[in-house]
Amino acid sequence: RWRAAGGRDRDAMRRLLQSLACAGLALTGASVQASDPMSYLAGLPRSELQVVTGSGTHRFQVWIAADDQSRMRGLMFVRSLPPDAGMLFLFERPQYARFWMKNTYLSFDLIFIRADGVVVNVAENTRPLTLDPIPSAAPVKAVLELLAGTAARIGLVAGNWVLHPALAGPAGDDDLQQPGNTVLNQTR
Repeated sequence: RWRAAGGRDRDAMRRLLQSLACAGLALTGASVQASDPMSYLAGLPRSELQVVTGSGTHRFQVWIAADDQSRMRGLMFVRSLPPDAGMLFLFERPQYARFWMKNTYLSFDLIFIRADGVVVNVAENTRPLTLDPIPSAAPVKAVLELLAGTAARIGLVAGNWVLHPALAGPAGDDDLQQPGNTVLNQTR
């Protein structure tokens, strides 16, 4: 039973109630993030990018994950996306990347991209809700997440191009005519 008379009991009860209130707010915040992932995504920058494959140039609207917090969260808890939407994970410098699908309800194609925009490798049809690592085959500057099946639908393979202002891009228009071109060390 709680006693209102004693000073120590009152201070202890106040600390307990404050702790419970903080814990309740933390849990409410976590459940709001999990239940409404689109509000989280609304706070991220959006951009258009192009993927150049043997079948043509394909445009996508992407959210940009360019800091640790947004890269860690990614598209967790999202349960539906338009077919032309995705997320572009950007890194400060090229590095080997490993992804997992924890709390990710959708299956994705992961496109690992060098700093010059050349696709290094594609991991198709990832398995949702798993911690299995999905690695890049080489150091990458970016990773593009698109709905599973998109890579097959547009013919996206290693050696194709992703065009975006955050990537250096191909050396010239001739390179775009050959989507499978994997020339190393290209400069603008």
